[in-house]
Amino acid sequence: MSRLPDPDFWKGKRVLLTGHTGFKGSWASLWLRKLGAEVTGYALPPASEPSLHALLHADGLPHGQFGDVRDGEALATVTRKSEPEIILHMAAQPLVRESYATPAETFDVNVMGTIRLLQAARAVPSVKAVLVVTTDKVYRNDESGRHFRETDTLGGHDPYSGSKAACEVAVATWRSAFLQERGISIATARGGNVIGGGDFSADRLVPDIVRAALSGTRLNIRSPLATRPWQHVLDCLNGYFVFAEALHAGAIEVDALNFGPSPDEPQVPVSDVANAIQTAMGLDLEWDDVSSLKQPREMQTLGLDPALAGKHLAWRARFTQQQAIEWTARWYDGWRRGKAALPLTLDQIDAFTKGR
Repeated sequence: MSRLPDPDFWKGKRVLLTGHTGFKGSWASLWLRKLGAEVTGYALPPASEPSLHALLHADGLPHGQFGDVRDGEALATVTRKSEPEIILHMAAQPLVRESYATPAETFDVNVMGTIRLLQAARAVPSVKAVLVVTTDKVYRNDESGRHFRETDTLGGHDPYSGSKAACEVAVATWRSAFLQERGISIATARGGNVIGGGDFSADRLVPDIVRAALSGTRLNIRSPLATRPWQHVLDCLNGYFVFAEALHAGAIEVDALNFGPSPDEPQVPVSDVANAIQTAMGLDLEWDDVSSLKQPREMQTLGLDPALAGKHLAWRARFTQQQAIEWTARWYDGWRRGKAALPLTLDQIDAFTKGR
């Protein structure tokens, strides 16, 4: 069984969490508060309606502070006032298709936004560890179908992937030029394609399935045969949290780690995920293949090798990809039937940590 976050470590820890209004950020904020951390959130208002952040806040969850990571002065102020010991940087422009429409903005947010945060961290003595979340798409993908390791060449065909690879270079530069001498441990986390309840983002498979079900329309799938390293949001966040613990303790000296399903699992194509989600939610298996339509290029194969995370953190995915799909469908089905988001989300966190 994979290592889990240590409640004794997180209790009372001051954490600055950027991107707390996003899908992963909303789960992270809730779980960290449950662990006893003092979380300060910093992010733009939610980009979708509905949003998990708004659904959780409706049940009384503190919502943090709205702000743009491109605003260096605001970042410096919130970092100084919150005096974080740990910074978890999740704020980003996270969508591949959106990056084709707004490439310069994508680079500005994902690269310069990160640099502005690191500049703010340099000036605050309390900061001991920074974990910058990038993506599984930072690797130069040759479409060979192999599982990428942390030592593989970085690159990016689309603006999103390229911006995240550039972010990795920026982090490495600030590490060697500024942060090491300040005693700040910093690394990047490269997570797989994360699924789970509460994602309502545009142009993502599971939210598209849910929107089609709610509106009574047919689902369009752009790349039915494309494969991704699917993992549940709690598996991914579990990796981030134990990585941050190790960085804070000075117990790890790696610059980046992959977090994803075991390479021993079969590659799961988009069409299989769609069918499984629709089946688990009691929906008819209906979708249209629109791969023949002209659209921005997206990679057809992608896989990660998370062996280093196992070696250094005793981390591995607690869920198979099939279990991740089932838990995701369970959340959306409960929400669709009228169950409040906060109990749904807390129940899944509890079940995950107890291995149920």
